[in-house]
Amino acid sequence: MNLDYRSAALSELPEIMAIETSGFSPAEAATETAMAQRIKEYPDTFIVAKADHQIVGYIVGPASHQRYIDDDLFEHAQPNDPTAAYQTVLSLVVHPDFRGHGIASQLLEKLKRVATAQNRQAITLTCLKDLIAFYERNGYRNEGVSDSGHAHEIWYNMVLMLHKS
Repeated sequence: MNLDYRSAALSELPEIMAIETSGFSPAEAATETAMAQRIKEYPDTFIVAKADHQIVGYIVGPASHQRYIDDDLFEHAQPNDPTAAYQTVLSLVVHPDFRGHGIASQLLEKLKRVATAQNRQAITLTCLKDLIAFYERNGYRNEGVSDSGHAHEIWYNMVLMLHKS
């Protein structure tokens, strides 16, 4: 499968939202308003994967000064701060018809390249218990249960170091 990776466009919001709701419960999924803000505020770290003009997956998150994700990041989008040490991941989702082809890992790698070029120290995200092994296979380290109360779930802090500090 030949994929094209690039920044998300606001015109793609309906496609992005369909994928978002396929990968997260209603309580976990971003709202359309929040997703539109993310597209506008951090286009450099909102990457879509396209196959034959169809979005098949995406990864998105802002830069942050905090090692672990704060629930406020899910609600309020602000432009990436070039001095922030961490790159976050708020959503990584692949369309159900395209899962199992390594697209999620490729999206993680694309974001890693962006974060490295922007001199971030690490990429940080939270995930549910059943996804810990996936992120570990992609080089992330489980740093324990998150303080996040997002969607009333138990989340785990996962961190991928990019630079020695």
